[in-house]
Amino acid sequence: MAEYSELSVLIVDPNPGMRGSLHNMLNQCEITRIEYAVGSGTAIRQLTKKQFDIVLCEYDLGNGNENSGQDGQQLLEDLRHHRLIPAWTIFIMITSEGVYSRVIGAVELAPTDYVLKPFTVDALLQRIRRAVERREVFWPVYQQVAAGNIRKAIAGCKDGEQTNARYAADYARLRAELLVSIDDLAEAEFVYQAILLTRPTAWAKLGLARCQFGLGKLVEAQQTLTDLLQHHTTFMAAYDLLARTLQALGQQQSAKKVLEDAVEISPHMVRRLRHLGEVAFATGDVGAAERAFKQVVNKARYSEFRDPEDHVKLVKTLVRKGDAHQAGGVIRDMERSLRSNANTDTCRAIAAGMVQEMAGNLTAAATELTMAVNNIANTRGLSSGLKLDLIQSCLNVKLDQQASSVMLDLMNDDDSGVSMDDAVDVFEKAGRHDLAQGMGEQIRMQVGELLAHAAEKSKQGDLRAAVDTLNAGLRKAPANMALLPAAASAILKQLDDMGWEAPLAEQAVYLLERMRKIDAHHPALDALMAQYHHTQRKYGIATSA
Repeated sequence: MAEYSELSVLIVDPNPGMRGSLHNMLNQCEITRIEYAVGSGTAIRQLTKKQFDIVLCEYDLGNGNENSGQDGQQLLEDLRHHRLIPAWTIFIMITSEGVYSRVIGAVELAPTDYVLKPFTVDALLQRIRRAVERREVFWPVYQQVAAGNIRKAIAGCKDGEQTNARYAADYARLRAELLVSIDDLAEAEFVYQAILLTRPTAWAKLGLARCQFGLGKLVEAQQTLTDLLQHHTTFMAAYDLLARTLQALGQQQSAKKVLEDAVEISPHMVRRLRHLGEVAFATGDVGAAERAFKQVVNKARYSEFRDPEDHVKLVKTLVRKGDAHQAGGVIRDMERSLRSNANTDTCRAIAAGMVQEMAGNLTAAATELTMAVNNIANTRGLSSGLKLDLIQSCLNVKLDQQASSVMLDLMNDDDSGVSMDDAVDVFEKAGRHDLAQGMGEQIRMQVGELLAHAAEKSKQGDLRAAVDTLNAGLRKAPANMALLPAAASAILKQLDDMGWEAPLAEQAVYLLERMRKIDAHHPALDALMAQYHHTQRKYGIATSA
């Protein structure tokens, strides 16, 4: 067993006797590089500092006490969500048979394997051997991922599908996931569809639905997810995606019902409870929103990733309810328990501004909100939703300059998800046509600069850079009728000059269809369609228009 002597293991278990027993078992397998964590917080701190080959984690990290912190599944969710363990870390959950039968159907993110108590050294070694053998097969691909060579990793997966029949489905799954990670959703969709032709697995249907959702095929995504849940009623991630899909379709009440059903099955996942609170608030169900956000604040208390924004959402709900007393208590709890968080001061000021506004103390509210705006530069990772709430609060107390400043920062942040059109819409809905006009002028200037930059890149022969520039613009202004035809034209020129690429061609079709929906009589539309069909014929993709 010398091949295991170099493996490093983190044992996560609150019971010193069990930690000692596992240590002895691992020693019998020639594994000696062993460290310990007594709970989720300790484990996260250790995994933040270094990587381990194997994590052996007890499911019941509270020794039977539900209110003592996270369980092993919640820890795994945090580790994966915050990317503290790479795909090649072996995570083995240790649990009793009764717990296993209860959680196996509703797990959010599956561990590498389970070991059921009581177990022998041989049983543990069998699980480790199986996991290590699988990791060795995929190691070349994992190395390419670690080096950032995602395209090479994808090619390695494709080769593996052909040469290793035993792991062909696993290679296909990893290939699809890597394609999604680089936003090549059209190709990933094709891979998932091919998998489903031979093996109708739940994970492949979920992957297909994620691609459909990302590509804007919302009705298809809804149908795929509905069918999946009919056959796999405890596949929890499907509920989450179905809720987001229904929201995108404008069906907020249906989305709320889906999330309520999911929470009934699996009540401990903080991100789902947070989503339920947000949807409930949007539908006007203040009671459901309050219950959900209170659970979020309470359950997240045991997580290393507590977020003061959760307190703000609860305050916002209590303000809507008219309960200033409870809202004040939530703010005090935020100040007391999240002192070390870089975002707490800003979140406290936003929440306090809401409470002051509710009480009619507009001067005090303006003071708090100005403090929040001035402090944004010192924060890390504040959500776009919170910043939009701050903008709305600023508008309510006539802090126009502060509202415009935060909005411009959001518009110019590529990761915010807030488009230029969204920005104008916020001010229009607030009855501030003057600010909307000013924002519109800013947008026209930025679009003009993007078009000029793309034209210069195209003139220099750098067609890919021109397309990238225009795509970046479309992410901020997806319905802009200056950017849409320019982006479609640049993509078609790249296809014509540099060769046919199916994902790029699909994007061109999407842009042309978007143009048609916005303005079916746009003067450039017919010429662009003709150019598309000409390039199809040139590369033998189609023989007629």
